[in-house]
Amino acid sequence: MRPMTNSRLRQALFPLLRAAFRALPLSQGQRDRLRTRWLARHGDWVPPPPKGQQDASGPRPSAQLRWRADEPAIGHVPWREGILPSPLPATLVAFYLPQFHTFPENDAWWGKGFTEWRNVTRALPQFEGHVQPRLPADLGFYDLRNPQVMRDQAHLAAEYGIGAFCFYYYWFSGRTLMEDPLRQWLDDDSIDLPFCLCWANENWARRWDGRDDDILIGQQHSAEDDLAFIAHIAPYLRDRRALKVDGLPMLLVYRPHLLPDARATADRWRRWCRDNGVGEIHLAYVQGFERPDPRDIGFDAAVEFPPNMSNPSSLSARQWLLNPDFNGDVRDWRELAAEISTRPLPDYPLYPGVNPGWDNEARRSGRGRVYLHASPRGYRDWLRTTVHQRLSAVPAEQRLVFINAWNEWAEGAVLEPDARLGHAWLQATREALSPAPPPGQARACLMVLLDDPDAIAAVLTAAGDLGVQYRLFVPAALRPQNAPAEVIGHAGNALTSLLQLLQEHSSEGALLACWLDMRGNTVPQHIPTAGAIKKVLEEFTQRPSLGMMPIAAPEGTDVCSSHLRWATRLGLAQRPMPRIVRAAWLRTEALRPLLDAHLHPSELNAMDAPGALAQLLPDIVINAGYVIAAAQDQH
Repeated sequence: MRPMTNSRLRQALFPLLRAAFRALPLSQGQRDRLRTRWLARHGDWVPPPPKGQQDASGPRPSAQLRWRADEPAIGHVPWREGILPSPLPATLVAFYLPQFHTFPENDAWWGKGFTEWRNVTRALPQFEGHVQPRLPADLGFYDLRNPQVMRDQAHLAAEYGIGAFCFYYYWFSGRTLMEDPLRQWLDDDSIDLPFCLCWANENWARRWDGRDDDILIGQQHSAEDDLAFIAHIAPYLRDRRALKVDGLPMLLVYRPHLLPDARATADRWRRWCRDNGVGEIHLAYVQGFERPDPRDIGFDAAVEFPPNMSNPSSLSARQWLLNPDFNGDVRDWRELAAEISTRPLPDYPLYPGVNPGWDNEARRSGRGRVYLHASPRGYRDWLRTTVHQRLSAVPAEQRLVFINAWNEWAEGAVLEPDARLGHAWLQATREALSPAPPPGQARACLMVLLDDPDAIAAVLTAAGDLGVQYRLFVPAALRPQNAPAEVIGHAGNALTSLLQLLQEHSSEGALLACWLDMRGNTVPQHIPTAGAIKKVLEEFTQRPSLGMMPIAAPEGTDVCSSHLRWATRLGLAQRPMPRIVRAAWLRTEALRPLLDAHLHPSELNAMDAPGALAQLLPDIVINAGYVIAAAQDQH
């Protein structure tokens, strides 16, 4: 009992120690260095994340348990041709993990035939809305011993605006791991994509997180090792495709503070390169654990590495657990993106970083660190802000943005096509390279839910006379023969079809959707007139903050468990106040919490989904930062 008591006492004291530490007059570099060293020795002082919620009777049956992991979600994007701006406004550099092949050390440590894919496929959802496992799509479960894989990856990356890969490089005192794929790339001159190396100079431990517990292979830093390392990687620095800054080949170090003397190491490398035909080099370090001024350690620049060096709000306590023993840490990715995208650049050279999501549950079963509510649109906005605003004062040849990552499948940081969203992350990357388009002219789209065959013809006539885009959603069995394309027959519920339509139009400028739930009615109630639509468009144009205009007054309803669960699933900040809305104008952008959840069709077919989500529409609009107008007469 005593060790448990001591542990709880230390964890109780931790908030006081943290507050005192934050009050100390330290530079950012000093603060990071002390924090890293203290946590390495006293990690048991940190309190565990709060536990999530569960029903008294245990985890409830969930639609999530019926998902197929390879089922496309709402918002799945297929491969698309596209045009990139010329010249590109910045060079996007994606971190690349060369772990996806077998090699003897992994066979010995983890079992014969082990690759990172084994981690990826074993992951399970730990709470409602936890998307696991995450599975590859177009490129499949590739084996990097096949040279064609990296050719395909390079081609795909370039198509969508990635300007270079940054390969993690594993060197341990003359012994390298996972270098065969990189040597294949070096030997294959048909691959044109630039690259650089990032020396992952930490110990390799069984925990997968860089900590020194149960070391599998360790680093032995020394002056002799510095020279052996730079001589070994010289062919990469000399290659015509080496990523260059101001004409100098670039080299990254993941954790320079682990070197006995980072400045001395940098001096040795520079001197060796000058003496051996490489010339001057551009040295950068990764801000994963510390943030010193790179010039203080003999380096030229630093690289941001989100989600490290950030601390968004914890969402752990709000999650509804599927696994009662889940002890992981759940954070808000949206807060991460908002905070880092607006950070001012320091007075030293810093290459900004962007992250398309993070979830290392695949590596740490039941104890993963999960960043919820990442979305391709949110990632696009973060990357676009970084390229066109944060870097606006930086010379064009020095505009580099690092993306974490291209293929960290077991950490949930992936741009490659996946089974759930297809090419959505790559499409978002391509879109971010162009400035945000000016606000488009508001367009109206009438969306009517019907379940009465006698009303279909009348509504078609009424809607067709308005001169605006419209869609009628009817049960598949009621769709008339030879019906126009605007009549959509749905199987199950109409919500899936509605969300798919909104997703398709969400990036095409200002779209106003008129949601009319006429199920159970036999006459076309609340169909707006042409004059009313004109007034609505003017109102939404004049009031950019307006997100919803009810046509019929919403009816309040009681909060139930389903509302609370869906509010958590969508990341709504406040306790929901559900209202029944049968007719309303909605700004598509105000529905982003719903659209960015990228729900699965099977999830939407759950018994409570259509009604609960419809009743949460006002909450969704408010959480997106928009206001709701009073009910309006549309005639």
